[in-house]
Amino acid sequence: MKFYRKSILTASLFIVAFISCKKDTEPDTTSPAYQINQSEGLLIPAVVDLPANLPNGNTRVATYFAEGVQKYKAQVKTGSNPVTYEWVFVVPQADLYDATNKKAGTHGAGPFWQLSPNDSIFAQHFVPAKTATSPDGNFIDWLLLMPKTGKTPTGLFADVSYIQRIATVGGKAPAVLPQGIHETAEVKYTAIYRFSKKNP
Repeated sequence: MKFYRKSILTASLFIVAFISCKKDTEPDTTSPAYQINQSEGLLIPAVVDLPANLPNGNTRVATYFAEGVQKYKAQVKTGSNPVTYEWVFVVPQADLYDATNKKAGTHGAGPFWQLSPNDSIFAQHFVPAKTATSPDGNFIDWLLLMPKTGKTPTGLFADVSYIQRIATVGGKAPAVLPQGIHETAEVKYTAIYRFSKKNP
């Protein structure tokens, strides 16, 4: 009986140790590091991919995982009679994380990305805008943006030529339309932002 109990105890300890080891080796699929790593294997639609810029090409300057919200407000739908309302995008608000899971900066209205008072960049759309529908149509679009005219990128972003938003999750305006002009909505989203420069 004593030997039986000892065998059960030994087997139980082995199982607990095995499960603990397995947990330690399984990646955290929600972590910024995992998301950034996974994004490197994505197929990027041509419209939001980087131009070839031959013969020297481009160099990635930085990649960040963003987690936050896309903010919307109600507006009167043009031509509606009786009056109805629709959602219009206002601003993003998100935290940026690097490939070590460390919070690196913020993303907000402008749009801008800032790591410190000395490292920031504002962006604008190309004309025409370069957008691609997310592989999951329920998520916000993928984008290719350029530095904003009149706003000089600084620090780490000084030479950046392109900003890509890819691997989006969430962020689309609510499916239920607003019922009044004062309504607002904050929709959770995540995305990968890539910053690249043309090689001289």
